[in-house]
Amino acid sequence: GWQEAVATAAGALQAGGLVAVPTDTVYGVACLAQDSGAVRSIYSLKGRNGRKPLAICLGDVDRLYRYCQVNVPDELLRDLLPGPVTLVLKRSEELNKDLNPFTSLVGVRIPNHPFLRDLARACAGPLALTSANLSSQGSTLTVAEFQDLWPHLSLIIDGGPTGDVQSPESRLGSTVVDLSVSGRFTVIRPGCALASTVGILRQKYGLTPASP
Repeated sequence: GWQEAVATAAGALQAGGLVAVPTDTVYGVACLAQDSGAVRSIYSLKGRNGRKPLAICLGDVDRLYRYCQVNVPDELLRDLLPGPVTLVLKRSEELNKDLNPFTSLVGVRIPNHPFLRDLARACAGPLALTSANLSSQGSTLTVAEFQDLWPHLSLIIDGGPTGDVQSPESRLGSTVVDLSVSGRFTVIRPGCALASTVGILRQKYGLTPASP
């Protein structure tokens, strides 16, 4: 089952498809970040403003250096990743120019979810990842909650509920933190892991919040 599901999902992605996946926060839709046609499909699926960036998803911290310019200690990355955190860093030349062409930054996710990490490892480049919902609607914790997207997806991986369906906190998504400026951090979205993330950045690494 498991390896077969990973191989099937990787095949669908390599064919340019969109695949719904469970993460450690909410359900997501993934495509290959280096496939410009698939990136356009994900925007069209969500009815999403083309100026709203997509994150990339990787299986391991080591791969992050290929697609981002990192100006924080490796240990800091490993204290936060894998986990429910998106780190925003300067993008490298390796990343597809058609992915978020309006910004020099990119958000990176390494979800603490074994299936999604295996899927990311099975693909040559990074995945582009967004939440499995229409842009104006709430995030989803079960595959039934994004039924309106099903006809447009190549494959749906049902990993069961990703959180407590009754709890609004479960729908907050990842905490998004910009680490692109040396010595500083900016919280872009509080998400579900704000206190622990800020604690690590301030207390362990001495980063200070960027002034607004």
